[in-house]
Amino acid sequence: MPVDRELPSPEAADLVALTREIADAELAPKAAQYEREERFPREVFRLLGDAGLMGLPFPEEVGGGGQPYEVYLQVVEELAARWASVALGISVHTLACSPIANFGTEAQRRGLLPEMVGGGLIGAYSLSEAHAGSDVASMRASAVPADDGWLASGEKAWVTHGGHADFYSTFLRTPADGDRAISCFHLTPDLPGFSAARPEEKMGLTGSTTSAIRFDDVPIPADRLVGEPGRGMAIALGALDSGRLGISAVAVGLAQSALDVAVRYAVERETFGRPIAEHQGVAFLLADMAAAVESARATYLVAARRKDAGKPFSRQASIAKLVATDAAMKVTTDAVQVLGGAGYTRDHPAERYMREAKVMQIFEGTNQIQRMVIGRHLASEAAPPAG
Repeated sequence: MPVDRELPSPEAADLVALTREIADAELAPKAAQYEREERFPREVFRLLGDAGLMGLPFPEEVGGGGQPYEVYLQVVEELAARWASVALGISVHTLACSPIANFGTEAQRRGLLPEMVGGGLIGAYSLSEAHAGSDVASMRASAVPADDGWLASGEKAWVTHGGHADFYSTFLRTPADGDRAISCFHLTPDLPGFSAARPEEKMGLTGSTTSAIRFDDVPIPADRLVGEPGRGMAIALGALDSGRLGISAVAVGLAQSALDVAVRYAVERETFGRPIAEHQGVAFLLADMAAAVESARATYLVAARRKDAGKPFSRQASIAKLVATDAAMKVTTDAVQVLGGAGYTRDHPAERYMREAKVMQIFEGTNQIQRMVIGRHLASEAAPPAG
């Protein structure tokens, strides 16, 4: 059922309506089959790029949509309600574009951003490593100065779009100490020694390819460095706050779909002479699911509006990611329960939604990490001023 949204302008309302139309016509009919076949929907991303949906939060002067995050995230949610893998892809692509958009040179912004945010290319974000996980400072993949640039070696793990992306915003250890030991690079798969490993075999989101990326003495031209050497940690962590909002919107869209499936089934399925939606046990379960979805949506919108207003939003982004992804896991699990035995079969999408929800509590920083981030913010904000 359509979500009743409060949008900031008629233009935003038209954009969300267009998104629903495209998603209903082009995403919803393909999702189940592509997920079963573990098939990467490259042509769907081209379609969304042609519709102007691949670069919504970036400035119009570089080919973006010039939309506030409040609007961009609701577009992502609408896409996720039809196909979570595609919505995740939009969120990751936005994350991959952000280093050049926010820290790139004027030449990089003029030369690279228009095609990136216009949807002609699709991006990946290469930060995690198998041994480090959320401990970004422990990364080992490195780049050392070489003639006319850098030489990269090592491996990145869990790269969304790995093997399919046209560019990779990649974070590598560079010669320095402490927080200045990491730098950001714009890499492309045509560089010698750059390769993608076999895709991971995952529980869910199987239409979204995930793989390791390997660097075997990859020569990086000097103009592929993004920002100053040693600024990589700040670039990565700054982008992750926005990325967490993207995942929050994906999680809410997925939870909304699970709620819709459960409500439709509960209205149509009868036991003891009446629809199961009229039985208090099921009605209360549906009510709790609806409350979780709407609460999660409100939480990510609060964070988005702070970002749009230029206010700090890191704590709010972590809260949104925690609340939305935990809600998605709970709501999708309850949707399977409402459908009973039918929910455990592939005749209904509820079981797929449940599988897809689980990883949202893990990527973009596990929900345990989000709790640490929130706690540190609270302690910092409560500390008395120095002096």
